[in-house]
Amino acid sequence: MRKFLTVLWRIWFYLLAAVPVILLFPLLASLLLFPKGYRPFFWIARNIWSRFVLLGMGFRVRKAFKAHFDPKKSYLLVANHSSYIDIMLMFASAPNPFVFVGKKELVKIPFFGYLYKRAAIMVDRSSSKSRYGVYGRARKVLDQGYSVCIFPEKEYLDETILLNPFKQGAFRIAIDHQLPICPMVFLDCKRKFPWYTTHGYPGELRVDIHPPIPTAGLKKEDIPKLQQKTYELIHSELVNDPRQTALEAIEVWKKFTQAS
Repeated sequence: MRKFLTVLWRIWFYLLAAVPVILLFPLLASLLLFPKGYRPFFWIARNIWSRFVLLGMGFRVRKAFKAHFDPKKSYLLVANHSSYIDIMLMFASAPNPFVFVGKKELVKIPFFGYLYKRAAIMVDRSSSKSRYGVYGRARKVLDQGYSVCIFPEKEYLDETILLNPFKQGAFRIAIDHQLPICPMVFLDCKRKFPWYTTHGYPGELRVDIHPPIPTAGLKKEDIPKLQQKTYELIHSELVNDPRQTALEAIEVWKKFTQAS
């Protein structure tokens, strides 16, 4: 019975995510026709859509800022990615307005895909030309005063892995544009809203926003070191979390797969 209710709760998530997009679609699509339309679009995504979904799912967000962030400065936002709720949590938690860099496949989703295509920096991971084009599109976003957000893990669907290795692309963008890297750690999503619909429960979602890692003066040969430094920071936070929520998620999933 509990598993059945969990699945229903997960289905409820898709309804919560879809309804505002459908109802607000004419407004959102119209905003994106204007050169400066992304700013009110982002405001709606942060203050209406993401909070509507999070509250509707029974989640409350607790943000811990470990540094002051300049509201007029652009950053590269990176975080661990272990849940569909990460997108809403990033909107609700990021220190500054940002634009997502995301995979091209999401454009296939009705209504959402149309908006996503016009609001995000899309990348086709199978195309080197597309991956290279991200750097130019990021420049346009930064020139408008926005930050850029990337989930840098290479793969992320294996529930038994705490944190997958990072791709270099995010860190190349940071160095090319001299963007400070803002590491964000989502401590609870892996346990409370994992990829698979058989697990999860409502409650508090904690987000730690760490001091920016400077990139001024760094060159392309510094990418691996910057990449590793960011990875170790996020990995260490997950391992040393007093509540051990992410580690608990791994153990729960292992037991589930063994029982199956």
